[in-house]
Amino acid sequence: MKKFAFIILLLFSQTTFSQTKMRPIEELINETDSGWPFVKEWIKSAKNKVEILSVDKEKAKDALYKTQVSTRSPMGSIMYETGGILIDNGWIRILGSGNAKLNRSLPEWNLGKSFTEFGQQAPFLLVADDAIGGFFILNGGALGKDLGKIYYFAPDSLEFEPLDLTYSEFLNFCFNNNLEEFYKGYRWNTWKEDVAKLNCDEVFNFFPYLWAKEGKDIEKASKKEIAIEEQYNLNLDFRKQLGIEK
Repeated sequence: MKKFAFIILLLFSQTTFSQTKMRPIEELINETDSGWPFVKEWIKSAKNKVEILSVDKEKAKDALYKTQVSTRSPMGSIMYETGGILIDNGWIRILGSGNAKLNRSLPEWNLGKSFTEFGQQAPFLLVADDAIGGFFILNGGALGKDLGKIYYFAPDSLEFEPLDLTYSEFLNFCFNNNLEEFYKGYRWNTWKEDVAKLNCDEVFNFFPYLWAKEGKDIEKASKKEIAIEEQYNLNLDFRKQLGIEK
C-alpha cells in the first residue's frame, strides 16, 4: 500500500512539474526571426493614431518569461519591444511589458484573473482594454471552441462578444479599423480631451451604467475616473447580479 501511494505521489509530482516547468528567457528571445519588424510595418501604415511606449529591457524579459511567449509572435514581440501600445491617445491600451504611462504588464495584469501562478496554461488572456471599461480577451478555451480568437467583454452588455479576430488581426483592427463606427454611441463630445488626460490604468465609470436602459445616452451620463481593476471586478459582479453568469 505504501509503495502504491509513493507511485501515485511520484506521478502527481511529475505531472505538476511538467505543468509548471518554464522555458528559459534565452529560448523565448529570437533576434533573427522576430515578429517585431512586421508589427512596426503595420504601425507605420496605420490609419489610427498609434503611440509606442518606451520599454525597460529588464521588465520586458521578465514579462516575456512570465508569459512564456516567443518574440517570434506579435504578442511576444510587443512585450519585448514595448511598454505597451496606445491607440487614439489611450482610448485603447494594448498591453506590453509596462511603462510609467501604462503601469501594467500583460502577465502581471492577468495574474489572479486568468491564472494563479506564472507558467500555468491560461484559459484566457486579457490583452488590451479601453477607456470606457471594455476588455479585449484572447480565448484559451474558456470562452468557446475558437481558440486563439479575440472576444470583447463589452461594458454596454456585459457579454463576451466574439470578434472573430486572431491577435494579429486584432492589432490591424486597432491600427486601421473605423473605431468611430465600432464605438458608435459611446464617444461623447469631449472624449478626445478627456481621454488624453486619463491615466491608462484607469477607466471612465458611467452612471447610469452603460448596460442599463437609462445609460444609452452617453452625453447625459455622469462619469468618474476609477482604477481599471475596480471596473473589471464590477463588470464581473454585475454579470452575477443580473443573472448573466450563475
